Amino acid sequence: MAMSNAGNDYPLSEVPPEARKGLASLAMVLLGFTFFTATMFAGGKLGVAFGFADLLLVIALGNLLLGLYAAALGHIACRSGLNSVLMGRFAFGERGSKLCDLILGFTQIGWYAWGTATAAVVLGKYFGLEQGAVLALMAVFGLGFCATAYIGYRGLEILSWIAVPAMALLLILSMSVTTAKAGGLAGLLAIQPSSSLDLSTAITLVFGTFVSGATQATNWTRFARSTRVAVLASLIGFFIGNGLMVLIGAYGAIVYQQPDVVEVLMLQGFATAALAMLLLNIWSTQDNTIYNFAVAGCNLVRTDRRKTVTLAGALIGTALAVLGMYDLLVPYLVLLGTVIPPIGGVIVADFWLRHRGRYPLLAEARLPHYNWPGLAAYGLGTIAAFGSPWVAPLVGIGVAALAYGVFNGLTRGRTTAPASL
Repeated sequence: MAMSNAGNDYPLSEVPPEARKGLASLAMVLLGFTFFTATMFAGGKLGVAFGFADLLLVIALGNLLLGLYAAALGHIACRSGLNSVLMGRFAFGERGSKLCDLILGFTQIGWYAWGTATAAVVLGKYFGLEQGAVLALMAVFGLGFCATAYIGYRGLEILSWIAVPAMALLLILSMSVTTAKAGGLAGLLAIQPSSSLDLSTAITLVFGTFVSGATQATNWTRFARSTRVAVLASLIGFFIGNGLMVLIGAYGAIVYQQPDVVEVLMLQGFATAALAMLLLNIWSTQDNTIYNFAVAGCNLVRTDRRKTVTLAGALIGTALAVLGMYDLLVPYLVLLGTVIPPIGGVIVADFWLRHRGRYPLLAEARLPHYNWPGLAAYGLGTIAAFGSPWVAPLVGIGVAALAYGVFNGLTRGRTTAPASL
């Protein structure tokens, strides 16, 4: 049973010391996750709305906030050995945590459908394929992308060590060509924005694009060898990695009026490299995405058969892609980015306020069916995020955390007693 659990990456228990990873391994996996084509479109909207100097400030600030949020959850994940859905059992209760499973799991399966369809459609357009062939490619990609996630953390790491350096070199080359076309740094600074965005909306765009991924990055930071590793890897993945994706999208929009890096690379004469990068880019995010789904699914149905759930999720995502539902899902998934961050706010508050920075062992914890302070705080945080004119994800996190502190203080209840991990 221990060997089986290890092969399935401990979906329902703490990660033991012998399975912990170092900074290079963890940072590479997180970079593979955050190197995501869709993030570049957020950068494209920023690129036409700000001067270059202001643009750099917005990107740095938004991604620093995102990195700090991921690092706060990563710190807890390392100390406890648990991921977000397992932490959700403490924050929301044994049954109440299923809310996290449904929200996080559905979000990831939708993105998996979108990524699978996108890879097939782009290749179909490039090679002039018929619709039937494009649908067949969706089926191939849908099952192929999950192969590394099926293996587990080790599979994600191997792909990331291949994909991340290759993509980074190509993107650096592309940015140098783009900078030369713009007339160097002086040319970039001289370009005037063609539209406008206020600072709050811009930060919301940067922070909100990948905040759902940051909430689930605990699936990997729980493997960190130390809290220092977890925090640094989170900052590398989300501050640097996600920031680079936003910057590249902005570069394309400023100079080529095109935030899609694949289109930019084709305009620069790197067509073959562009297609290879597209597949590596999507694959290195897709396997992380379906891994996230599997972890949430294991907690939802209380099974440690992560590989089976991974395959089932890939089949569902592939079916959604083939049926064309990805066209309808993307706006809805962006909407879900508002309801996911309050989950992280409640988890952080619960860990530090109620558990004093140390969970008991999950197998020994006496958990209620529902932790009402956590559920009420989540609801209040979500309502505040939806109604906020400011940075909605940040408002959701902050209100949920503060509300939990108040509700927990009023109930003064402890459903679990601290124990050493």
